[in-house]
Amino acid sequence: MVTHGERDEKQEPGRAERGRPGRGPGAREFGRLLQGLASEMNLLGHDFAGASGLHATDVQALLAVLRADDPPGITPGGLRAELGLTSGAVTAVLDRLERAGHVHRTRDAADRRQVHVHYHPDAARIAGDWFAPVAECTDRVRAEFEPEQVAAVVRFLTRMTEELAVLRQARRDGTA
Repeated sequence: MVTHGERDEKQEPGRAERGRPGRGPGAREFGRLLQGLASEMNLLGHDFAGASGLHATDVQALLAVLRADDPPGITPGGLRAELGLTSGAVTAVLDRLERAGHVHRTRDAADRRQVHVHYHPDAARIAGDWFAPVAECTDRVRAEFEPEQVAAVVRFLTRMTEELAVLRQARRDGTA
């Protein structure tokens, strides 16, 4: 079955590159490769969740906490917004993560009503042990490329992450 995009590229070589940025020879394969990478990363996260007695959503919450663990940390409300969960679901996730020793909650010194969630140092060791082989794979593959190539990949991944976050939020808001 031929899609509209494939038909355009086959009928008018070069048209896709001129009319639609980023669509051209290899665009479909590029998309497949991104899907494959995302799938493998997702499966690794699910494996970590299973080995740690957690839910897949718990791993997403852990990642959000880890990204935000510069003082003051992330609030439950921030976690709710980032993950698209209800406040009750966030409470359940945080309770599970706290019981498992992955996170701890602290009260803001200036406003005791405000709660911040932080990654527990022991949990960083557990996750580090589990994901060390992923870091080793990353280092091994990155070493195959010149610094300027790695810089281009970093720019691409940064922009993709930004654009996907905007799309995800727009869909939640009903504007996409």
